[in-house]
Amino acid sequence: MSRTTPVANPIAARALVDDFSLEMTGKDVPGLQEARDTIPAGTKINVTFLGNEDLDMRVAAAKAVRDLGFVPVPHISARRLRSRAQLEELLGRLQEVGATDHVFVVGGDPATPDGPYASAFDVIYTGLLLDYGVREVSIAGYPEGHPDIADDELWRHLENKSAVLAEQGLDAVILSQFAFDTDPVLAWIDQVRARGIASEIRVGTPGPAGVKRLLGFARRFGIGANAMIVKKYGFSLTNLMGTAGPDAFVSDLSALLAADTETGAVKLHFYTFGGLLATSAWARDFVAARR
Repeated sequence: MSRTTPVANPIAARALVDDFSLEMTGKDVPGLQEARDTIPAGTKINVTFLGNEDLDMRVAAAKAVRDLGFVPVPHISARRLRSRAQLEELLGRLQEVGATDHVFVVGGDPATPDGPYASAFDVIYTGLLLDYGVREVSIAGYPEGHPDIADDELWRHLENKSAVLAEQGLDAVILSQFAFDTDPVLAWIDQVRARGIASEIRVGTPGPAGVKRLLGFARRFGIGANAMIVKKYGFSLTNLMGTAGPDAFVSDLSALLAADTETGAVKLHFYTFGGLLATSAWARDFVAARR
């Protein structure tokens, strides 16, 4: 059921964007250096685990995040790990550069696992994260579903991962795949809370990005969102060379969250698509305009 969006709330909008997190790849270190002065100190910056990047690149990127005064959140892609030894090597190398306090454990893209871990749960269940100084684990959430995983299985995995992390004494953050429509996001948050999961939620949204690239990622992740992209981002699909910003989505979401006292701790996570400077500058300007 569609919700009526409350009147824009500048205080709520500012609160939602404050303490945002960002995403980068191992190749984005130059972009991070360029954007360093527009990103608040202590910002969490996720470092992806892509198939076309190697261990040295991932570790170097996590180290760069830390050296520049931010908090690295390296990704661990379960299905890309060939062995327990490779997982331990990754964790060990990250620990050497002070980048294991926070990690994001995700299943990953390969249809067939490269090794013994078929899911993020399998990695978490090993207990190895504790051995390497991990204190907080981000796990994936899917407000608009997953093209290859049934909804009931997604919920089962989320509940199981949350339970094991609690048993291990690790803090949990639920990091969502990017979304364009506030209705499924709010419905999903309500379901998370109804299942007794009180972890902080970071709602994924694209930062300012080239529209052509944005649509490409939407297709890649199976999000049936072309019409919603037009609605929320205000551009024509016939003009794919422009840029889009998350202003409408963020304003609407913040107003809805402010009107719902049961949503708990919710922040934003920006998928930057290589645009670290553009995204951090957008966040800075968005907050400044609402002070």
